[in-house]
Amino acid sequence: MGEAKRRKKLGIPPREKSEEIKLPQLDKKAIQQKVRNTLYKYPIIPFLFYGAAIVILVGGVFYVFKSFGTI
Repeated sequence: MGEAKRRKKLGIPPREKSEEIKLPQLDKKAIQQKVRNTLYKYPIIPFLFYGAAIVILVGGVFYVFKSFGTI
């Protein structure tokens, strides 16, 4: 039995519908400006990300070669 029929049978009024959930609006320009300000303030950040990506890539390749027994 559905909830609406059960409520009707028990004499309970129908449920009130909840409002639509509104997603917050993102200000793309403000976010871009914050990112640019952070990168200007700390110019080493891109090098750290690229360095970490290269280390992970080399480590993954080494792990694959090691697991297949070629090294």
